[in-house]
Amino acid sequence: MTPSFATCDLCDAHKNDVSGAFRVLSPVFRDFGGVRQFCGPVVTVKCFEDNSSVKAAVESVGYQETPAGRVGKVLVVDGGGSLRRALLGGNLGAAAARNGWAGVVIDGCVRDVSELAALGLGIRALASMPLPTEKRGEGQSDLALQIQGVWVRPGDWLYADEDGMVLAAGRLV
Repeated sequence: MTPSFATCDLCDAHKNDVSGAFRVLSPVFRDFGGVRQFCGPVVTVKCFEDNSSVKAAVESVGYQETPAGRVGKVLVVDGGGSLRRALLGGNLGAAAARNGWAGVVIDGCVRDVSELAALGLGIRALASMPLPTEKRGEGQSDLALQIQGVWVRPGDWLYADEDGMVLAAGRLV
């Protein structure tokens, strides 16, 4: 179950943070998933026009057990901002939903937009692109990324709603 939050309220509470523990992602991402509000601990993947690492991630367990219950994770993908290939489509989106991921955020493109919209999963990306990636087995996981100029680290918490997306060094709600 997603905790109740509003990114605007989180920004109001943390607007004076100068430590870098609270960050706001640029408002360039579009909503493609069936879930508008989602949050969870971040898992990172870096790849460029090859979604082999994305596939491996969404086919793995997308949640963690905590004393408070099961918490879905958020996969953040640094696709280099490429608008030439889709890093997530209907099949991989369905795998992410089936495996308990709370959301996927892609600095790049998705495809199969109508299929993604029907999933119980939050999905944000720059645009849609029908062309798939080539599978070269490239990519890196679990590293700090810069997404649209904002640092995203494994274990950060990402909060997304209709107003935008924010990151925190730890769980806020």
